[in-house]
Amino acid sequence: MSARTSSSGRIISDLLRTSRASPSCDHLRFRQAFCKTPRQSRHVSTAAPQLSEMEVDADRPPRWSQTPPALKAPVRVRPPRIQTPLKINKDQRKLDDFYVRFLGRDGDKMLSEETKWLAVTNKSFDAGRRGFNDRLAFFGKRILELQCSLGLISVADASRYPKSKELDPYGRQPFGHPATESVECLLGGAHHWFTSHKQLSTLAEQYGLPEVVRWHPRDPDRLQASGSELVYSQAILAIIGALALEQGGAVANQIAKEKVLVPLGLKLNWKPKAELAQPSQPQR
Repeated sequence: MSARTSSSGRIISDLLRTSRASPSCDHLRFRQAFCKTPRQSRHVSTAAPQLSEMEVDADRPPRWSQTPPALKAPVRVRPPRIQTPLKINKDQRKLDDFYVRFLGRDGDKMLSEETKWLAVTNKSFDAGRRGFNDRLAFFGKRILELQCSLGLISVADASRYPKSKELDPYGRQPFGHPATESVECLLGGAHHWFTSHKQLSTLAEQYGLPEVVRWHPRDPDRLQASGSELVYSQAILAIIGALALEQGGAVANQIAKEKVLVPLGLKLNWKPKAELAQPSQPQR
């Protein structure tokens, strides 16, 4: 009887021992995740440092000097043309001499080296893989057109510029005043003449721009038929736009007036209009 009682007691104690609340699997994972002692670890990265767009690797040559390797095809598909290519300038000193002739003293120091080459590079050169001056020329054209309009409006003697020939159908005469006399020059073709590609390219040749501009003409023996006027004038406008970005609008306006518009014949021997508007005082 006693043996049966002891065996039954042992069985009950075993059942009670196994029925105690034991930590579940979720509870154990929670304790392992949050109650673990932190370990000091050191992470070492072997990746190469990434340079920003404004930083330049000292070992990597500048973009203007060579074609970026990522833009080169492994095999040339189109056969080379059988013609003498146009000689492209690669001399930095020759480029600096042009900027001194165009911008004046210390003109080679007004722009960064990369911008100086970019301003004289056309889209046709190396298929545009080294950068080109389209955006700079667009900005510079807006500046030159504005200064040309201001110059035509403020010119004293407007009789030497063509005016609009449209007559009023009713024979009415507009109000005349020395301060508004030259407004009609904006519609008479003078504005288009000063900002045309032909005049700007002629001026660029006087400064020696064709010797340093970088472009690939379709026919090297016929530069004008290949669009040299557009290329030269676009380079002049791109330099003005680059000056506005790096030196400010005041410098770009001054260069546009003194180095482009005045040599083309705008505002020669002119007087301020404030003097014309004032009545002349009798001499005593």
